[in-house]
Amino acid sequence: MSYYWFKAFHLIGVVVWFAGLFYLVRLFVYHAEASEMSEPARTILKNQYQIMEKRLYNIITTPGMLVTVAMAIGLIWTEPEVLKSGWLHIKLAFVGLLLVYHHYCKRIMKQLEKDECRWTGQQFRALNEAPTVLLVIIVLLAVFKNNLPLDATTWLIVALVIAMAASIQLYAKKRRQDKERLMQVTQE
Repeated sequence: MSYYWFKAFHLIGVVVWFAGLFYLVRLFVYHAEASEMSEPARTILKNQYQIMEKRLYNIITTPGMLVTVAMAIGLIWTEPEVLKSGWLHIKLAFVGLLLVYHHYCKRIMKQLEKDECRWTGQQFRALNEAPTVLLVIIVLLAVFKNNLPLDATTWLIVALVIAMAASIQLYAKKRRQDKERLMQVTQE
């Protein structure tokens, strides 16, 4: 019975953790774009985003990560033979990358707070896609285990990355066009 409790809370932790990571980097986008605004809006927005980032990271994202990891340890404790599975080693490697990403976000928060981060909103949009790719890989490994069809999975991941890159570029183009239209309207 404890296996099911660990699994349920592991899944809940994963959802919370990813929700936090997705929204955190979205806040970084807004934070970076606030730098392009004039005063006093720039200072007001940057201060507000800084508060939101800290709260999200400390109250939602990090606890989600801790629950995920703790419950994963519980799952392994209930079924230690799973440690012999190759798919789990690969999954844990990707989870390790996700942990690095999580802590890298903390570093970016500190840089934004000190006004030392030179990333653009566009670059943060691209960074925000990394956990999506990791999520897909981790879930596929957890579901398929040793039966993961590598050819199909590889093409799926490649297609996902291409689609995300294309959507980021299309959105950037739309934003530039909207900005140009707005400037034309204000000049008339």
